[in-house]
Amino acid sequence: MSVNSLVDWLEFLERLHPRGQAGIELGLERVARVKAGLRQRQTCPVIVVGGTNGKGSTCACLEAIYRAAGYRVGCYTSPHLLSYNERVRVDGAPAGDSGLCAAFARVEAARRAAGDVALTYFEFGTLAAWELFAEARAQVVILEVGLGGRLDAVNVYDADAAVVTGIALDHTDWLGPDRESIGFEKAGIYRGGRPAICADARPPRTLLAHAQAIGADPWLIGRDFGYERAPAGWTYRGRQGVCREDLPIPALAGEHQFGNAAAALAAIDGLQARLPVALPAIRDGLRQVRLAGRFQRVRERPAIVLDVAHNPQAVGCLADNLDAMGLYRRTIAVAGMLADKDIAGALRLLAGKIDVWLLAGLDGPRGAAAEILAAAVEAERPGGRTECFPSPAGAFRRAVGLAEEGDRIIVFGSFHTVAAVLREIGQERPD
Repeated sequence: MSVNSLVDWLEFLERLHPRGQAGIELGLERVARVKAGLRQRQTCPVIVVGGTNGKGSTCACLEAIYRAAGYRVGCYTSPHLLSYNERVRVDGAPAGDSGLCAAFARVEAARRAAGDVALTYFEFGTLAAWELFAEARAQVVILEVGLGGRLDAVNVYDADAAVVTGIALDHTDWLGPDRESIGFEKAGIYRGGRPAICADARPPRTLLAHAQAIGADPWLIGRDFGYERAPAGWTYRGRQGVCREDLPIPALAGEHQFGNAAAALAAIDGLQARLPVALPAIRDGLRQVRLAGRFQRVRERPAIVLDVAHNPQAVGCLADNLDAMGLYRRTIAVAGMLADKDIAGALRLLAGKIDVWLLAGLDGPRGAAAEILAAAVEAERPGGRTECFPSPAGAFRRAVGLAEEGDRIIVFGSFHTVAAVLREIGQERPD
């Protein structure tokens, strides 16, 4: 095998497993075998973050606060938008190509020694991320679950504190048809005797039962921690009378970000004895947190907003954020979604808020054709203005051509959609 660059490695990873990059095969046996061959050990606190929506935002809050407190932080998230390097960060900086290639080479050697284990793209990347965190001597590691929790590759590491942000219907083919089934899968990241944080206001019975069965220490929003809004900020309340007042509004847009920030603070409280964090660092972290593609405003006049919302719960938050933006002459939507998502349920939540729908097809076996999205829109608003395009880039170019100064363009539906538009924006030439 000749692998000379990061591009070569990523192409190899896509071919390694029979189902390719998009393939999903849940289970810990394969990744555990290769992990053992690598002799990976946990030498610092690990926080695992799962949930249907809000995982990336919660990881970003944790990363920003711990960095503000002076800790060396390793953070592993997925998927990426523009480059694979975004998935693996040390002290906020994406991993370099050379470091990733060296880590991939070590994982590949261990994989072959373990009997040519057919790791998935995500499993291989998870092991490589840990290699880089160990090499950097990270003082705290934050791992975002890829899918589910119980059988996700990051669950091969033991969480010193685990966060489930919220539970909604998504990936039902893999996780089950209802919140009770999905809640059990999400709860699989909890560990006995350790903080088991849940930021879902209505936690499924299965999640609570699993936490109790393994002897975890459940921290529930509304009971063990929570937040209160104030005119110019907010207050976090935790266990044992912990109260942090006059906190700055998180730099991530949206009312739902207060719940994500509160979940991050609960995890920080749960590890306070091992990783002390003072109030000034919390305030600095909340001001400094950044995350691309989460109601990200990239331009004004016309306003252009990017959001990776791709299921009904996330699109509901997007709808609320659009309402909070104020009045615009027209709202033009560029949407592209995967076929295995609840397309009708997601788009329904924006009915009446969009004046022009520019619907894009997505490449790949999971991509939905633009006509499928158009049918869902027209079922809600017969006779509404819709146009179909083969790609998000083409739909976005049309949106820019249509938009006037008092309009806004919202791009949403998938990481693939937002990534394509970010690339298109990066290729634009100034007039």
